[in-house]
Amino acid sequence: MDSLAPNIFVKDINATIKFYQLLGFSPVVTVPETGNDLIWAMMTKGNVTFMFQTFVSLGEELPDISRQDGGSLLLYIKLKDIRQFFDQIKDLVPVLKGLETTFYGATEFSIKDNNNYVLTFAEDE
Repeated sequence: MDSLAPNIFVKDINATIKFYQLLGFSPVVTVPETGNDLIWAMMTKGNVTFMFQTFVSLGEELPDISRQDGGSLLLYIKLKDIRQFFDQIKDLVPVLKGLETTFYGATEFSIKDNNNYVLTFAEDE
């Protein structure tokens, strides 16, 4: 295996793109390529890639996928300069847990995105 790029289902692609741009992510590809009727987008920052797809675009395919925002998962993202990144975004997004050092030596904080997914950012300091 070479990489993991989760495809996260959302209600509003445009709002999701705006939220992830606050975190420094950039859109790489969208479907369609232009316009406000986007159904899918890929965004990256460094080596981290997320894909976002609308619930509506699923239609009746893959009925086992929940059509609810959020999920019983946590997206764990490692980065450098966590304290600087935290200071940049802490007033722009809902912070669930502020900076703290874990028992395994990582410095972490957690936020909730606009779709109720939890993202935890971590640095091995």
